[in-house]
Amino acid sequence: MAVLPLGFLAPGRVATVKDIIGGRNLRCRLTELGFVAGAKVRVFQNQPCGPVIVSLGDGRVAIGRGTAQKIMVEELSAS
Repeated sequence: MAVLPLGFLAPGRVATVKDIIGGRNLRCRLTELGFVAGAKVRVFQNQPCGPVIVSLGDGRVAIGRGTAQKIMVEELSAS
């Protein structure tokens, strides 16, 4: 499977976090939210405008579109 930005996934898709492309502050903030390598995320909402909302762990997190483009994920197969 290919690695792509989280912002490219459609609602309902599940992926595994592979990397964060960004500076130390962004990486630290996203790590504190739970975006660590190996974490599973499910896209809850991804509209053309507005935040990307994902399920991560026991909760939901809303992140900006630019930030979502810096979170590299690998989509999991539907099986």
